Amino acid sequence: MERKFNTTGLCNPNKHYMVDITGKMNEVKAMIDEGNYFTINRGRQYGKTTILRQLRRFLANDYVVISISFESWGDSSFVDESTFCGQFVREISRAIKRNGGCMNNFDGVKVANFTQLDDFIESFCEGKNVVLMIDEVDKTSNNRVFLQFLGVLRAKFLDREDEIGATFQSVILAGVYDIKNIKLKMIQDGVYSPEQSENNLRNSPWNIAVDFKVDMAFSAVEIQTMLIAYENDAQTDMDIQMIAQEIFDYTQGYPFMVSRICQIIHEEQFSWDISGINKAISSLLSEDNRLFNDMSKNLENNKDLFDLMHDILVGGLKRSFSYDDPVLEMALRYGYISFSSRLQVRVFNKIFETRMLLYFVVKNERASSMKKTNALYHNIATDTHFNMELCLEKFAEFFNKDVFPVKEKQLLEIQYRISFLSYLKPLLNGLGHYHIESQLADERRLDVIVNYGRHEYVVELKRIFTESDRTEGLEQLLGYIENRGTNVGYYLTFDFRKKSVSKSEWLTFGDKKILKISV
Repeated sequence: MERKFNTTGLCNPNKHYMVDITGKMNEVKAMIDEGNYFTINRGRQYGKTTILRQLRRFLANDYVVISISFESWGDSSFVDESTFCGQFVREISRAIKRNGGCMNNFDGVKVANFTQLDDFIESFCEGKNVVLMIDEVDKTSNNRVFLQFLGVLRAKFLDREDEIGATFQSVILAGVYDIKNIKLKMIQDGVYSPEQSENNLRNSPWNIAVDFKVDMAFSAVEIQTMLIAYENDAQTDMDIQMIAQEIFDYTQGYPFMVSRICQIIHEEQFSWDISGINKAISSLLSEDNRLFNDMSKNLENNKDLFDLMHDILVGGLKRSFSYDDPVLEMALRYGYISFSSRLQVRVFNKIFETRMLLYFVVKNERASSMKKTNALYHNIATDTHFNMELCLEKFAEFFNKDVFPVKEKQLLEIQYRISFLSYLKPLLNGLGHYHIESQLADERRLDVIVNYGRHEYVVELKRIFTESDRTEGLEQLLGYIENRGTNVGYYLTFDFRKKSVSKSEWLTFGDKKILKISV
């Protein structure tokens, strides 16, 4: 069977092009060899299920692996401890049969409560190295029975450390949410009522778990392994190292995004070069997929998360990371942010950055009373070329027209960025896309990178307070276009100190040119 790129459901190395993650498998196995219990909690479509399935095969020669998923368990499985314990024993029996094991059949074993489950686990694990993996474990995060089950695993683990009895060598729980804080989350959600004996609500039945520090994002070198396998079959003559690096630069190795970009290029028969990647990214950014659906729902349903991402992307505000901040921890868990060695928060990758900006732009358009331009100038954008000079000149005309109420004009002093992005979006019309360099952004400055066909345009937006700000901005832009390997840049300044007068001019600095437009 011809292999293909896959972004739905489980990936199978016999059917799909996949990244070689042997290095990650070895890291996880080292944790298991040490007898660690841990949780793999990552954002949606981050490859959690795939890595568990691969891990099951990877460990088969050294361990008895019991791999189950709560996704297939109905709510009735958690109605009481008797039902749960019976279901758990049946799942162990099924897992052994699926793995071709010839060990004891537990179909007739009756385990009606957690005391009996404790005895069952000890009997089952005696003399064997057993690894228990449970996927989609947060599907039941609103159930007291699950907390009791975690308590049994914790008690057995502590006995093992005290050399009393037998239990699992390692337990791996996989899901989006951090199981360590599950009790507090359930209390906050109103689905768990603590008993009087629970003095410290932050005490977790899963505080025995070690931190899972294996980087599940794909490196550029790991992405190359998938492209090499594809190239061996497709013979496209692509520059594998360059393509892998470009995909990594946009995705930071987010597994779904990596595979989806490759999938789009292959299915749409785009060229395996920069132009093809840009087309695939434009297509990805316009998709209605599960990852982006979850993102918009999370932003809509959590005002604190909305405000955080809006402050970073639209306001250009700096934030320092702390696990003690529940909103920052939530954004990290969803995969929307990362942080530097200096704990400086940044959006995880350019894809999330751009899609969130599009979300904020649309929200702004719907809420704003600004008059919209109806002119999509045909000579600004062709099938292959975007006239950035004309685009900026027309935007300056539009911006300087006396069409903004005073209140909205004051708002634009804060949201000047989004006014330009709102203007730019329909002109790109699905043939191009933009992203911002958020690590360079601050409250008064923003670098917008526009990709259109094979061309890249660097536009710096800057809010002006003093004359020295103009000079500083030019120096910053010159340095940035040097880093991007281009000789042309565009400098759009917003001056709210006085009545704006549109002015544009080309400035020459050696072999570099900058179009400066003031509004």
